[in-house]
Amino acid sequence: MLICDTRKLTGEQRIAMARADQPAWRLIMIGVERPEERAQLLNLGCAEALPADTDLPELLARAQRVSDMFGMLPRWRNVGGLTLDLFHRDARRGARWLGLHPREFGVIWRLADRPGERVTRKQLLTDVWRLNHEPETNSVEVHISRLRSKLAGAGAEGMVETAPNGGYRLGDTAPLMFADEPPGEDALDAYLRSLGWLRESADQPDNCAANLSNTVS
Repeated sequence: MLICDTRKLTGEQRIAMARADQPAWRLIMIGVERPEERAQLLNLGCAEALPADTDLPELLARAQRVSDMFGMLPRWRNVGGLTLDLFHRDARRGARWLGLHPREFGVIWRLADRPGERVTRKQLLTDVWRLNHEPETNSVEVHISRLRSKLAGAGAEGMVETAPNGGYRLGDTAPLMFADEPPGEDALDAYLRSLGWLRESADQPDNCAANLSNTVS
């Protein structure tokens, strides 16, 4: 979660910042005075958009609510060099999202329940497709193929294996320490850098705080 004082930004810059943060949705923006703009930012996925005169107790309460919301579910799973994000139903490697179809994500999340153990086609149909019968289609195989292709593009080729006696399982989930390509810069980091808020040597933006103790003087 990132709390940013956006009083010196234009409305267009705030909207661009919100879009750069998608789909992470971790921004609390302070200094948004017009109700219509706050509504627009919330619709774009901002965690909160608040006027500059919001007092500290209210800011604390709203930030705690956002934190509690994200903590209600086991949102993340780390599988090898990938992070599976249940909230977004997608996987990422570093800052790079794979763009998984919901059922592709459902497959890898189900396999990650018990890494290395076989999950049958029937189990996938029941748990991911919510079907209690065997359809006369190859939908499972098609989604597995597409999932493998996207995993390979992220340097995780071979992660989803075909089990010898049928079904699928997660293979080697060791961290990908020697990947060919480092993860790209986070889109939000890039936008903050374009505003001059993030220096090359700094991890923390000048006008943002990762915790509430840094938001007040």
